[in-house]
Amino acid sequence: MKYPLFILMLSLAVSGFAKTVYIDELNVEYMLQDWGAPVANKSIMQTKFSVAGQEFERGIGTHSISRFLLNLEGKAKSISGWVGADDRNDFTCNMEFKILADQKEIWSSGVMHKGLPAKKFHLNLKGVKKIALIVAEAGDGIMYDHADWLEVKIETSGDVTAEPVRPANIPKEKYILTPKPEKTPRINSPKVFGVRPGSPFIYTVAATGERPMRFSVSNLPEGLVIDEETGFISGKLKTKGIYNIAVRAENALGSDTRIVRIEAGDKTCLTPPMGWNSWNCWGLSVNEQKVKDAADVMNTFLINHGWTYVNIDDGWEAEKRDENGVLHGNTKFSDFKRLSDYIHSKGLKFGIYSSPGPTTCGGYQASYLYEKIDAETWAKWGVDYLKYDYCSYSQFTPSPTEDAIKAPYDVMRTALDGVDRDIVYCIGYGAPNVWNWAKAAGGNLWRTTRDITDEWNVVSAIGFFQDVCAGATAPGCYNDADMLVVGKLGLGWMDKVHDSYLTPDEQYSHVSLWCILSAPLLIGCDMSDMDDFTLNLLTNDEVLAVNQDPAVMPAHKMMTKNGQIWWKMLEDGSYAVGFFNADPYFILWDQSIGTAIQQQHYTFVLDAKKMGIDGKFRVRDLWRQNDEGVFENEYSAETPYHGVKFIKITPVK
Repeated sequence: MKYPLFILMLSLAVSGFAKTVYIDELNVEYMLQDWGAPVANKSIMQTKFSVAGQEFERGIGTHSISRFLLNLEGKAKSISGWVGADDRNDFTCNMEFKILADQKEIWSSGVMHKGLPAKKFHLNLKGVKKIALIVAEAGDGIMYDHADWLEVKIETSGDVTAEPVRPANIPKEKYILTPKPEKTPRINSPKVFGVRPGSPFIYTVAATGERPMRFSVSNLPEGLVIDEETGFISGKLKTKGIYNIAVRAENALGSDTRIVRIEAGDKTCLTPPMGWNSWNCWGLSVNEQKVKDAADVMNTFLINHGWTYVNIDDGWEAEKRDENGVLHGNTKFSDFKRLSDYIHSKGLKFGIYSSPGPTTCGGYQASYLYEKIDAETWAKWGVDYLKYDYCSYSQFTPSPTEDAIKAPYDVMRTALDGVDRDIVYCIGYGAPNVWNWAKAAGGNLWRTTRDITDEWNVVSAIGFFQDVCAGATAPGCYNDADMLVVGKLGLGWMDKVHDSYLTPDEQYSHVSLWCILSAPLLIGCDMSDMDDFTLNLLTNDEVLAVNQDPAVMPAHKMMTKNGQIWWKMLEDGSYAVGFFNADPYFILWDQSIGTAIQQQHYTFVLDAKKMGIDGKFRVRDLWRQNDEGVFENEYSAETPYHGVKFIKITPVK
């Protein structure tokens, strides 16, 4: 049947020239996600879409947390499609798909994981100006959340365009909050130290103040000695027991004394490790001289604030083992015993890297079937720390379970227990939900997330989900949220060396949160090229004391409008509290106010009763090292965009 021309034209006018827009046709570079990059018409693993065995032809493969902001101009009619967790994944991890319309949630998939069938949706968008497609983590972090938006199309009479979800950062001058240390002595080393009887004892009395300085110890147990000029305590303890010693630092201007509890028994690493790792700065190009340079800088600027470990990451291994199965260093590391002795001579400790599979993440020789030999080799070299990434072992666990993933870590733990040296054991990158089983595998710390990068959305997504695993935190047991991305970074990520892309406010937030979390503090920058701002970030002794608090209490999170409040109780009955102007799902719905938002400050109001504090309390600003006074029941804190106010609250009795 043929229609008159005027009827056809009227029909088109009424319809507004309706058309179908598939989201994979849009600029997916505007989809902001916290691991990798989104892919049009393929899964995040660059494979054909498959959800519970059902294949799909088009869509976007992404990874939580992700956000995709679309401008509809108020002319869209509907959006429809499917969502699901892609089959191309070694692990079953939880995620949730959400759709927001003009800042209000209009649809949620509920929790989804690999093996569940794809979920269909069809939503009315009449009058909606903008929508945001979000993939959120669902209670187990962002590890392996391989998410698919499938066959998603928008029916509209106008255009659909993707927009940035966050404002471009306004350059902000670096600013220093922390005053320089006093010239009188202040001891900053841990108040508790664990060692196995018979293992070498390595403890440095970290103390700021004018040099020369003399060190002494009261009640030092038999088998230990102190170097009066350096404060290095060494030797061996023969028997189990708890020893309370009084360490003293003295110069011409005064003295300081600290009681240190030595626990000689089965537990080591009783406060979170603090040190440096080579990866984010040097990647696979690390060599002996660069490691020695890092040790020199740490000995000059950081050791007296409690920084201890100098750790080599991947890239040290020879191509083959020798006839006895021993794995030596490659041409960049000709003598590990010499390097280890050099680091120890500085009062520092030495760390190394391997994997439970046949090869490391970088493709070098790893420890599979050679665990005992490697542990014995490292002990002879003088290794004090092992980072053990879950690389290449997945070939032996095609259907991985927690028990199957844990098994090779048990093997290495047994090997480490068999040597006469304490080696801190980091169950490294690659295993999901690691906090459920790593303690039973003998780990001292365990990576709870994928690799960190110096982007605020990544740092916040990693840091602000750590409440999920906070309950596993205890002395000798730490959730590792990955390295500190401050200072000059880059080569480990195959990128040019650059100042951290985090703003100064974001860097203060980053360090503050890691300290509240009792997370290991591992610097990832070029330590030979640190500016005053970075050095100041890493040497605030009151901030670092929160990380090193002997109680190692789990952190707690309270959500507020535009931010989060994190806190933990300290050994002396006080509380460390951080007010974070941050939202990991932040979406800038109005691009015109991006500049204004970054210039705004947000005021938090804390009801202290929610922390169990009833009545008056004293407040000290930890970054500024300044007493603010006495408050009752309530406290207000002002924070800059993505910034923090970090305080210590002490109840007044």
